[in-house]
Amino acid sequence: MKLVYFARVREALGFDAEEIDFPANVQTVAEALDWLAMQSPSHAEAFADRFKLRFALDQRMVKADATIAGTSEFAIFPPVTGG
Repeated sequence: MKLVYFARVREALGFDAEEIDFPANVQTVAEALDWLAMQSPSHAEAFADRFKLRFALDQRMVKADATIAGTSEFAIFPPVTGG
């Protein structure tokens, strides 16, 4: 699965995308974030405050309980504001 990161998430990680094969027991967005946070200190920092993150699976906004099965792209970003 391709993970795409934006804004402060991208800045915390130091890159804007990566390819991940999640373990079979990772089934939801929340479980994916838990697993990702354990991969490195920068991942832990990027996903530390999940209440300030939004998620999209294949370019459709989803909540943390959404299932990731069958998804090709998973985007993680802070809320967007306009001006």
